[in-house]
Amino acid sequence: MPAAAQPRRNRFVRTLAVAATGAAVLALPVLGATTASAATPTVSTATSLGYANNLDGWIRASLQVMGQHGIPGTYNGIYRNVIRESSGNPNAINLWDSNAAAGIPSKGLLQVIDPTFRAYHVNGTSWNSYDPVANITAACNYAAARYGSIDNVFGAY
Repeated sequence: MPAAAQPRRNRFVRTLAVAATGAAVLALPVLGATTASAATPTVSTATSLGYANNLDGWIRASLQVMGQHGIPGTYNGIYRNVIRESSGNPNAINLWDSNAAAGIPSKGLLQVIDPTFRAYHVNGTSWNSYDPVANITAACNYAAARYGSIDNVFGAY
């Protein structure tokens, strides 16, 4: 092969290699997405764990999840704090305190702000901070890290 034709051939080979690599890279996300969508994780709710869809069931379901993750707390400690924070309303939101003024209102049964909820979220529960089981479990995880247990919380935390 003449020397003048060799650079053109190398450029052609490089172009094919880049094109083939690009095609393979483009195919990977499609394959990954198909596989990932088939493995949707199960989210623990009161009803999925066999409890009633009410405050009693939410606390019992949370205690079950907490037990699986080594998070301390008792029914009475959770109940006492839920009643003080939200009166048992899972859709409660605080729109008047300093957190609300900063744009991150406290939400749910145990009045958790979103950054705290995300930081202390427990795998296997919903990522919705209004979800009763997720809210209780994340709040108890936070209380355990900060105070040793939700049982040690007797005021705003």
